[in-house]
Amino acid sequence: MTEEKFPGKIEITLPTAQEWVKKYKAPKEAAKSKKIDAYLIPLESLQLVMNQKIDAVRAYKGINTAGEETLMLVGTVLNAKTGIYEDVFPENAGVAKTLGDEPVVFDGTLPCPPYGDPNSPMNI
Repeated sequence: MTEEKFPGKIEITLPTAQEWVKKYKAPKEAAKSKKIDAYLIPLESLQLVMNQKIDAVRAYKGINTAGEETLMLVGTVLNAKTGIYEDVFPENAGVAKTLGDEPVVFDGTLPCPPYGDPNSPMNI
């Protein structure tokens, strides 16, 4: 399958991301999903998450509204006291970036298959 461009939405709300994670973790939903070997990640998603003042990126798996597995990216900052990388959400000039009233999570990935490279040496 050839992809001319990635799906339109790169930013989704935190409640939407939470819903997708719940779907992924639900045994009934997870059993329906096809085996995913990898994800094709748009450069825009990576740039948006990397433009934050973060120490690392955490990837959450979920099942989107189309029933496809997806990978959602969230920036993290190391809490020196606890040693835990805590999730953070993007800000514009010190104000949390939102869609409506909700914090933003970055999505836009495509599952492989069907968006994989059939000739890749990684297909073992």
